[in-house]
Amino acid sequence: MKFQNIKFAVIGGDLRQIKLSNFLAREGYEVRVFGFNGIDFEENVIVSNTLPDVVFNADIVIGPIPCSQENVTLYTKYYEPSILLEDVFKYISKDKVFMAGRITPEIQRIANHYDFKVVDLLAREELAVLNAIPTAEGAIQYAMENSDITLHGSQCLVLGFGRCGKILAHKLKGLDAQLTVEARNPKDLAYIKSYGYRSLHLHDLKDNIASFDFIFNTIPSLILDRERLKLVKKGCVIIDLASKPGGVDYNAARELSIKAISALSLPGKVAPESAALIIRDTIFSVYSEMGVIL
Repeated sequence: MKFQNIKFAVIGGDLRQIKLSNFLAREGYEVRVFGFNGIDFEENVIVSNTLPDVVFNADIVIGPIPCSQENVTLYTKYYEPSILLEDVFKYISKDKVFMAGRITPEIQRIANHYDFKVVDLLAREELAVLNAIPTAEGAIQYAMENSDITLHGSQCLVLGFGRCGKILAHKLKGLDAQLTVEARNPKDLAYIKSYGYRSLHLHDLKDNIASFDFIFNTIPSLILDRERLKLVKKGCVIIDLASKPGGVDYNAARELSIKAISALSLPGKVAPESAALIIRDTIFSVYSEMGVIL
């Protein structure tokens, strides 16, 4: 899919946005970037020194995933000082598009002061599903790196059966883990059984948690509190994939000498090139749906 004469601005982010900028420039698009110190982009990428220069003439402004960590400044792994969201938004031209991940109500309220379109990439089903693949692979990598036992034959628990939980469960089963998946919805519990996994209702977690070697949490609420952590077996590794504040009482985990790892933004850490291609395809899918509106 190739669109003519689209001008891109890429502002802030991590390796995914760097790879994405290079991909787009390689395909012949005009790409200007800002918010990256000490990064060697490919020669066709235009590195700008000011926000107005990079943003003002862009048809699509691409921000990071997540867009912000505190709803005030843009997430920028490779740039200091901070970039205020307000300063980005005020330079985006009328009827153009800002695309980033995890657009919170607070971020949307700032954007509402201006006259451009906002797209939350993480709200797009195709990105959310495909993004779960590098997330699941990264979670498995973290588990292997932090345990003395194999996943093969181990007792594994996946908390939650959303997009990430489904793909992670599938991949763990492929590694011959002894897999249990937790859910609350009767339909999800039925699907879990139909896939050949052991099912566990959240109500029964406390009575069963001591049997697991690995626990992977995908639920963005405090599931693994102090009371439940006290029952976790010695040597168990917890991989928390839930967005902040996560699903683990980390203070309690430290006091109880439990290895609990917050594994956020795994696609950008373990597979930035694949993640960038997923973002690219989603951007063009959105653009195609918008059509002549742009």
